[in-house]
Amino acid sequence: MSVAKQQVLDALKSVKLPDGGDPVSRDLIRALAIEGGNVRFLLEVAPDQVKAMDPVRAACEAAVAALPAVDKASVILTAHTASPKPAGQAPNLKIGGHPKPQSGPQPVPGVDHILAIASGKGGVGKSTVSSNLAVALARQGRRVGLLDADIYGPSQHRMMGMNTRPASPDGKEIIPLVAHGVTFISMGLMLNEDEAVIWRGPMLMGALQQLLGQVRWGDLDVLIVDLPPGTGDVQLTLAQKTNVTGAIVVSTPQDIALLDARKALNMFTKLNTPVIGMIENMSTYICPNCGHEDQIFGHGGAKADAEKMKLPFLGEIPLDISVRLAGDEGVPLAAGDGPIADAYASIARKLVADGMA
Repeated sequence: MSVAKQQVLDALKSVKLPDGGDPVSRDLIRALAIEGGNVRFLLEVAPDQVKAMDPVRAACEAAVAALPAVDKASVILTAHTASPKPAGQAPNLKIGGHPKPQSGPQPVPGVDHILAIASGKGGVGKSTVSSNLAVALARQGRRVGLLDADIYGPSQHRMMGMNTRPASPDGKEIIPLVAHGVTFISMGLMLNEDEAVIWRGPMLMGALQQLLGQVRWGDLDVLIVDLPPGTGDVQLTLAQKTNVTGAIVVSTPQDIALLDARKALNMFTKLNTPVIGMIENMSTYICPNCGHEDQIFGHGGAKADAEKMKLPFLGEIPLDISVRLAGDEGVPLAAGDGPIADAYASIARKLVADGMA
């Protein structure tokens, strides 16, 4: 019998912080995950408190480990972003411009794996999958980054619930933000809400190169790159400029979406980028009132395509209004509990087990 989430939170309320209060009332607990007798979560504090808060981390771990149904407690201390400059101040460096020449693909310092999340067409929920998968991996105890590479239509800042402009204290590096245990950056953080990016291809390529190389990512187990739809400049630049561990292609089950998904798969083959699996989004709909199941966009098309091409099928994500609400509210469903969070957790576990994250 596994421990209940509320039991863990009640135990953490007994831990006292140096300046008063407890980790729960001060909202420091992130990505709480319970699997049988194993409990994992992040303790998120300000960067200047990391050293002082390590005893608190140990106390949290001890308090949870003492619960009867807990076999092991693992607490990771992580720092949320504190801008060296006043909030709202834009980075000093200019984003965009022609890419700089480099000799072949280069690693991103401190990043062990890079996963590209792609789709052949827009509207299939690729960005929603990216943000939720990043959070799900963080709940598995991984150190996760999320790069919104959809320069024209950035959305991760909204989905992750952050709108603070990132700082660039030296005009060379950008300090990313942290939300839900995930370190992330998006062009949407650097623009006014309704401001359009009107750039030709070379500007996009230069911007992506900067976001890969000039963001202070720190040490990450995996960096999720949310690509724009299609098979254009950004995808080509990512494959040519850095070492991509693998690509995941997202599609709805309908034939027209799968037609474009196959083009994305073909692109990665030509770029010598391994495709590590497909995800079927909006797979089925269950009426919350009567429980009737309906396949609005069809069902099983992505799984059938994956089997035909001998690719791993990573999982199905159902269609539900809660997905839309969560995206608008900036709290990915994978950060909570329920069938959709479970679906993302299952995919995250597969990626970790396969050594991809």
